[in-house]
Amino acid sequence: MHQLIEIDGSAPVPDPDLSALRTAVLIPCHNEAAAIAAVVRDFRAALPWAQIYVYDNNSTDDTAAQARQAGAIVRRESMQGKGYVVCRMFSDVDADLYVLVDGDDTYSAVSAPGLLRRLVVERLDMVSAARIGETREVYRRGHRLGNRILTGMVAGLFGNHFRDMLTGYRVFSRRFVKSFPALSAGFEIETQLTVHALEMQMKVAEVETPYRERPEGSYSKLRTFRDGWRIVKTIGVLFKEERPLAFFSACFGVLALGAVGLAWPIFAEFTRTGLVPRFPTAILATGMMLLAFLSLASGLILDTVAHGRREVKRLHYLATPPLPSMDSASEEVS
Repeated sequence: MHQLIEIDGSAPVPDPDLSALRTAVLIPCHNEAAAIAAVVRDFRAALPWAQIYVYDNNSTDDTAAQARQAGAIVRRESMQGKGYVVCRMFSDVDADLYVLVDGDDTYSAVSAPGLLRRLVVERLDMVSAARIGETREVYRRGHRLGNRILTGMVAGLFGNHFRDMLTGYRVFSRRFVKSFPALSAGFEIETQLTVHALEMQMKVAEVETPYRERPEGSYSKLRTFRDGWRIVKTIGVLFKEERPLAFFSACFGVLALGAVGLAWPIFAEFTRTGLVPRFPTAILATGMMLLAFLSLASGLILDTVAHGRREVKRLHYLATPPLPSMDSASEEVS
């Protein structure tokens, strides 16, 4: 007999046996000796059946030793950057459910079973943990505003499904992990994870979870302006690659308006006098208009290419077996 649970205010459903599913906790780390042992212990307590992997990214402290002593499986990734580590973890680790979390002890391990339960019951591909700070001090100066701006950019370009795009705490299905083209190098990996889910029209959800300050001795590796700019560039590149028609149509509009603005006074003068007084400006306006239509043609061609790429990624996604269905459990309860 299965116990019934209620998910997000919906009708009660059977409580899934999460321990029957292979679960991997993936923790990318760089110099987190002050926090990693607590993170590993907390997730071992919250998910006792899960395998916990800590990938050490060229730490100069004893992060690896602390993680191994706490009971984690420790591996090393020599290419510096969180994106490289996530790529390696996704390719190395084979499981049914994946928990990706930072090793700085700012996220609540107690929330992990609930996130996984939501993923399994609703048969989702990703559940993102939206951070709810215990105090305003948990965010570094400017980070809260920066997160809102960047999340708003992604919402405007790809769809408004997330309030906290840059969270480092997420759970995934096997389908998501094995169809994700991890190409990022650094902290822009969160942006790519979000856009991949939106562009593939995956079933996703967002759940609020507590977010606390780092423990004493731990410090953030995120550089506000440098990494913020890299995230902005990543959003722009993804917009160009995933929505080329919209991107190049915008370029067409800017160039065409500029060309018309330059040409209009010349045209007005020509209608009055029959003369073209400013040949360099006329040539510039003509060139800009040609570039505008070239940009539009490029957008039309690349949109067809992008559509083909999405089809290939979708087929690869569908080739991966889905999570077990809850239907049989539901019949047993009824």
